[in-house]
Amino acid sequence: MITILNEDNFEATLASNDVVLVDLWASWCGPCRMLSPIVDDIAAEYDGKIAVAKCNVDDNEDVAARFGVRNIPTLLFFKGGQLAERSVGLVSKQDIQTILNNLL
Repeated sequence: MITILNEDNFEATLASNDVVLVDLWASWCGPCRMLSPIVDDIAAEYDGKIAVAKCNVDDNEDVAARFGVRNIPTLLFFKGGQLAERSVGLVSKQDIQTILNNLL
């Protein structure tokens, strides 16, 4: 249900799905740990409608740098392979749903 992203599978994940939510996180980040179950809920709720992926920025610095991610957690929302929206910091499930519903 959730893809673990890295530099090797990033482009393929974007290309194979119309709408993709990417959670950029790190294990030492408290807000990231708080956001993780929300992202998991979104993945279950939107299963079959969008792709949800997580990318550890400590292991994939190139991905974070490519999108100018300076703070985590950061959620990147892609539509048609293009970055459509970005959310930085801890956000509510409702905020994420609003963005996704606008993209669908």
